[in-house]
This record gives sequence, structure tokens and C-alpha cells, in this order.
Amino acid sequence: MPDGGDADAQTAAPARVIALREGERQDGPTPKPGETDMIHVLAVITAKPGQRDAILEAFRGNVPAVRAEQGCIEYGAAVDADGFGSLQTKYGPDTFVVVEKWESPEALKAHAAAPHMAAYAAKTRPLIESRVIHILTPT
Repeated sequence: MPDGGDADAQTAAPARVIALREGERQDGPTPKPGETDMIHVLAVITAKPGQRDAILEAFRGNVPAVRAEQGCIEYGAAVDADGFGSLQTKYGPDTFVVVEKWESPEALKAHAAAPHMAAYAAKTRPLIESRVIHILTPT
């Protein structure tokens, strides 16, 4: 045998191939719009010049309380990655993006009304130049 294997290995059944019908995922059918309650949020925060690190410090201090909220699946900040050249459009040194996932619209609404979010907003409001919130549903 060219690969040094034995005859039994050569006659073994081929790897199982799973054929999926259009609209299916391996874990089941793809939900149609309105069938899932999950909410994705992208919050683009632009700090006043030179204030991004101060906002991120306050953000990081608030993360444990947010992640402990009922319905929080994901919550974290991200900044421009380096080394991708023309492949990306950078936000710049004063901007970061908050990437969130929530189990339901109700969980997101409760998050927005949480006392720790009000405290975070009061602390960071003077440091923020702009804030754009995108609320999305999976397709």
C-alpha cells in the first residue's frame, strides 16, 4: 500500500457526507424572519478626541454587570484591527464598537433601562462625540 496502511483501512466506509436542503443548517432549519427573538446590537461609539481610553475604562468596569443580566449572550468592545490594509475601512483612533447579542427584544429593553447603564451613561456622556446604535435580527 502506498501510504503504509492496511487493506482494512482501504476498504473502510467513506466519510459520512451530510446533505442539507436549501434553508437548513446542520442543527436544524434556518429560522425565518420573526421566528427568532435574538437581537444583535452594534453600537458605534466615537469619543471626543483623545477620550476613547477613558470611555473604555468605564465600559470595562460595567461589563460584569451587563454580562450578568438576564438574556445577555454577548457583550464586548472592539477596536480597529491592524494589518489588513485596503481590506478594511477603519473607524479611527477615537471610535470603538460594542458588539452585543441578546436573547430577546425584552432582554435588550431591560438592559437599556438597567441602573448600571444609567450610571455608565452619566459617567461617559461628557466624553462622547457621537453614538450610533444598530439593532439587528438574524436572517
